[in-house]
Amino acid sequence: MSTIDTARILIIATHGFEQSELEFPRDQLRAKGAEVHVATLDGKPIKGWEGTDWGREAEADLKIAEATADSYDAIVLPGGQINPDLLRVEKDALDLIKAFHDQGKVIAAICHAPWLLVEAGIVKGRDVTSYASIRTDVENAGGTWHDKEVVADQGIVTSRKPEDLKAFVSKIVEEIEEGKHARKAA
Repeated sequence: MSTIDTARILIIATHGFEQSELEFPRDQLRAKGAEVHVATLDGKPIKGWEGTDWGREAEADLKIAEATADSYDAIVLPGGQINPDLLRVEKDALDLIKAFHDQGKVIAAICHAPWLLVEAGIVKGRDVTSYASIRTDVENAGGTWHDKEVVADQGIVTSRKPEDLKAFVSKIVEEIEEGKHARKAA
């Protein structure tokens, strides 16, 4: 069992991430004592999306291809429309998410990021939520969709939108402190 102040958390994202959905979890989890790294496709800073235009850059610590599930307690997947749509065709990102799943580690996805869970094949038979516009994608992949601010199912945490971020981060902390979650391999 981990405590949040000793946890290592990885955020993976690329250009077009929803600004608050990367910054808020990163900053709040760091404030609680967790070591948080951001991994991008090329290991370079990425630009967020805020409102109706490009937002601020987020610094990167490493490349997604260099990250391993063995090194972290949890993975956080920010949403936005652009970011998860670009990442869901990246083998390294999907393999990494599957590795977290197979090791029973916490996986947290918000907004459109459950698209990555769909692509990784890990929503079937699970209770999840997401941004409403991808509800059908989640259901077609076998997930049971709920219109709630946060849903957790065996360490897989999902939320709908930026307004749900406080509940999302609280549930991430709770799930990390519960420890590993037994699941079937993806």
